[in-house]
Amino acid sequence: MLPINPQIEKYIIDHTSDEDQVLAELNRRTHLDTLYPQMLAGKMQGRLLEMISRMIAPGNILEIGTFTGYSAICLARGLKSNGRLYTIEINDEMISYAADFFKKAGMTDRITPLSGDARKIIPDLNILFDLVYIDAEKDDYPDYYDLVLNKVRHGGMIIADNVLWGGKILEDPSHADPSTKGILEFNDIVCKDNRVVNLILPIRDGLMLIYKK
Repeated sequence: MLPINPQIEKYIIDHTSDEDQVLAELNRRTHLDTLYPQMLAGKMQGRLLEMISRMIAPGNILEIGTFTGYSAICLARGLKSNGRLYTIEINDEMISYAADFFKKAGMTDRITPLSGDARKIIPDLNILFDLVYIDAEKDDYPDYYDLVLNKVRHGGMIIADNVLWGGKILEDPSHADPSTKGILEFNDIVCKDNRVVNLILPIRDGLMLIYKK
């Protein structure tokens, strides 16, 4: 995560609408139960994802990387009345963990968890998505993008998390680890792709918004 003035960050969080009871509990539990709680979207980013989803009012959302389910719940709140979110997670334990909170949030009939490698699951999804959220293995970001773009409707959006990768995107790429190389490649691919328009927001670890023309 890129450094931000702690006082500014606190001010932003204090002046952002509070989490509801379910998300607040999920936030606490994630910090108690998981090794890398910083992977959680959290209050500020979660609220942004919810607002973007509400503005789009998607019929179908694809999420790549469920973790404990926080971002899925936020995104699903913007779905149309008959909409559905499909979330892919390679860790079976996380699928079970998140499912408990989908139930608490009243989202069981709106969120479909899919267990396995997203690169193998996505090709078999015969669905046109209005919104895709990518937050899984960083070295696979280029593959995810290649697999989902043709499954996003024209005028739809892709959101990718961690595109600033703690500032590692500024380091010498010849010495980069696989995750950093994946992010660098992904960022370059998207920026050069004339089928889309993109914007990187310096929110937490960097969110890229990608609009399909």
